[in-house]
Amino acid sequence: MTEHKVTTLFAKRLFDGEHWLTNQQVTLKGQVIESVESAKMPSSGDVEIVDLLAPGFIDVHVNGGGGALFNHIPTLDTLARMVEVHAQFGTVAMMPTLISDDYEIMSQAHHAVCQALEHKMAGVLGMHYEGPYLNPIRKGVHNESKLRKPTEGTLSTLLDVSRSGKLMVTLAPEQVPEGFIEWLVSEGAIVCIGHSAANYEQARQAVLSGARGFTHLFNAMTPLMSREPGVVGAALQTDKPTWCGLIADGHHVHPASMRVAIAAKGCEHMLLVTDAIQSVGSDEKEMPFLGKKVRRREGKVTTEDGTLAGSDLDMATAVRNTINLIGRTPAEALQMASLRPAEFLGIEQEFGRIKPGYRASLVALSVAFFVTATWIDGKKVW
Repeated sequence: MTEHKVTTLFAKRLFDGEHWLTNQQVTLKGQVIESVESAKMPSSGDVEIVDLLAPGFIDVHVNGGGGALFNHIPTLDTLARMVEVHAQFGTVAMMPTLISDDYEIMSQAHHAVCQALEHKMAGVLGMHYEGPYLNPIRKGVHNESKLRKPTEGTLSTLLDVSRSGKLMVTLAPEQVPEGFIEWLVSEGAIVCIGHSAANYEQARQAVLSGARGFTHLFNAMTPLMSREPGVVGAALQTDKPTWCGLIADGHHVHPASMRVAIAAKGCEHMLLVTDAIQSVGSDEKEMPFLGKKVRRREGKVTTEDGTLAGSDLDMATAVRNTINLIGRTPAEALQMASLRPAEFLGIEQEFGRIKPGYRASLVALSVAFFVTATWIDGKKVW
């Protein structure tokens, strides 16, 4: 019989995903939470004491970290590096994201993620293809030569991730044939709208066809206008359950725009995402990026012509910004970083709460919401 390691934590304050509690003892056994109980301050040195304990963060849009970009080196080692680096910032689970690329690179990335899932690599939930079925008009930093329409018959071989993990596909609905979104959904994909020049009706039809996410809201999509609500207008509708990713770095979206979006949509359908590239967890100021050079300065990364190239954001900073820049409560910010992405991915019975039976993937924070420790599946990794 396998013996499971037992870890005991004492939280002066605990956010269990829904409620605030004080003086809680949390016991981790193996990969799960065994118990959560009120307790007195421990005198034993075997118990780790933390100021604030919360469910670990889930990032559904992360391209790299620690000097490694998934597109550049789509390997198991890169995935391990990304998990290791982002754990410093409270991320306990991620959707490694591949920016539009050739099928050879897509295939290598697919193989690496399938390996990670097969080996049960802690912290890797699945795969996020951001493209290549995007609109050149709204390409952002994506290489236009890599964008295309889904006419190739090899696509189905890149969807195996959904058999053992989560699969996200960001696409422009106006770039794909009728029935394509329904087919992807039937194959187990979570379809997101992004890098799109669709009008409101096209975006709404995509939602009715099964799309349930909007990739980095406001960025690389048609805006909300008086007579044409665009993709943003479709994203902020609430009659269908859809979720919007927000890059809360203060550069991608103005705080006022985020406040307006949350007022319309509600925090319960907003996800904090990083869209992080390899600069996070690295000291580099200039770095290669998909055949271009990008510069890191004042919290953002841009190409030489000023185009934003992903972000230099981490999840803990996103949480602090949601509190300090957008004015949401700590509970709402923590939910947008954990419970809401868990609900979006359909894993809310495992992640997003600190309750018995849930995964022991947690983050300890200071009173100012800086990460002091991270556990992934019961193992302290930071």
